[in-house]
Amino acid sequence: MPQFPHPSEARPSVNQTAPSIAAFGLALDQNLLLDLADMALSSAKSAGATYVDIRIGETRREFIEAREERLETFSERSARGFGLRVLVDGCWGFCGSSALDRASLTRAAAKAIDNANAVKPIQHEPIVLEQLASHEAQWIMPMRIDPFAAAPHEKARRLLEINAAALAAGADFCKSSFSFAKEERLFANSRGSRIFQSRTRVYPQFEATAIDRASGRFATRASLAPARGSGFEHIASCDLAGEAKRAADEARRKLHAKPATPGRKDLVIDPTNLWLTIHESVGHSTELDRALGWEANFAGTSFVKPDMLGKLRFGSELMTIVADRSQAGGLATIGFDDDGAPRQAADFKIVDKGAFCNYQMALGQAHLIGAPRSNGCAYADSPTSFPIQRMPNISLAPNPEPCSLQDLIAGVEDGLYIVGAGSWSIDQQRDNFQFGGQLFFEIKNGRLGEMVRDAAYQGRTAAFWNALDGLGDASTYHLGGAFTCGKGEPMQLAPVSHGAPAARFRGVAALNTERRDV
Repeated sequence: MPQFPHPSEARPSVNQTAPSIAAFGLALDQNLLLDLADMALSSAKSAGATYVDIRIGETRREFIEAREERLETFSERSARGFGLRVLVDGCWGFCGSSALDRASLTRAAAKAIDNANAVKPIQHEPIVLEQLASHEAQWIMPMRIDPFAAAPHEKARRLLEINAAALAAGADFCKSSFSFAKEERLFANSRGSRIFQSRTRVYPQFEATAIDRASGRFATRASLAPARGSGFEHIASCDLAGEAKRAADEARRKLHAKPATPGRKDLVIDPTNLWLTIHESVGHSTELDRALGWEANFAGTSFVKPDMLGKLRFGSELMTIVADRSQAGGLATIGFDDDGAPRQAADFKIVDKGAFCNYQMALGQAHLIGAPRSNGCAYADSPTSFPIQRMPNISLAPNPEPCSLQDLIAGVEDGLYIVGAGSWSIDQQRDNFQFGGQLFFEIKNGRLGEMVRDAAYQGRTAAFWNALDGLGDASTYHLGGAFTCGKGEPMQLAPVSHGAPAARFRGVAALNTERRDV
């Protein structure tokens, strides 16, 4: 498994010079883009805005899917345009468009001002901006193979190879897919920032299915390979065909595994499962817009209220949750967020030895909780979208003391070892939850036992994390994450990575999820 990188290691560099935009994918003159940005900023300032920023760029996406021996989908799409944001008398206004010309930008400036003025009657508390440093910089994500330049037949060949490996190993069905995304952005604001960034991410997936034709039962095993901020080389480095063989065998074993026994159990959770629990129960619950009630229409608010800052015992002393935008391969790794905050702003602890100590914040939110500044947590999923508060990479720090997976298992008399993310459910306050998995194994008397099926675990966020009593060291660390996490209304999709070591939790409610018809 990958090692947890030291904060000073493996970080893509930021070129602190005026952006040349040499790698910009838009078929537009480079100087024209800067001229358009300057014109829009000037127009909005002249119309009364006290602060203005703009994002101009393009997002490209490609999705390829194969089922058994045939290619089913090969699609590519792009979103190009700009988003202009203004602050007028403490109110945000915004206008975005896919048209990139002077007339459209002039109209957008006027419309954004009108929108800000329309907000005034319902703006209970003004938006207050912190002091903003200006940056002239360029950040281009390192990669060896651009996935959009890779030959289509090579992508198809690899997918069909995955399916063939699973079928040959005993799966009845197998579907596989590759997802690619590339974002290129020019950010400019009225404080003098001019920033160009380009990043790419890839996500290989498959699911093998085995069927017991006598009973009609079926079992699946989805891939464990993570999404990455990377080029096509990440897919080339994953032994997906080899994993597909194992998945086919494990899916068939699940068919004949005994049902899980419900009850209070000690759980050893593999990081391939735990990343999703971190995402849903910690990542989303510590977003300040949720805590303030701003984000309530899609997936709820949060039980972690502002008066709990510095007071809530979120977990045991083994729990330290760190945020960053610099972890190598992280899906949220970038030089600057969509507020123009440098990645160093997103290097902070959310939970320190079990104590809740910080929210994730976007520009204009810090003053609401008495914080001196925001912390680099803004993202817009399209150039035409308003930037909202989104997660940076959020990870559970590994144990600094030696502790292997076997050490964790050895401390369990009766429990379960859980591998891979599965189905999940969490309430609107990010408190009560239930998580499934891909594979479950009994632990008896400190030893890993046989596979069981139809299991899940259930709990409440703070109680669950306070039950953490064993934590793996860096040798057990794995970086997982969500290629597309939904939030907002209209919904925006954001990428985010979550690293974790293996971890042990005491006395967690384990369920048997098998459906029994009455």
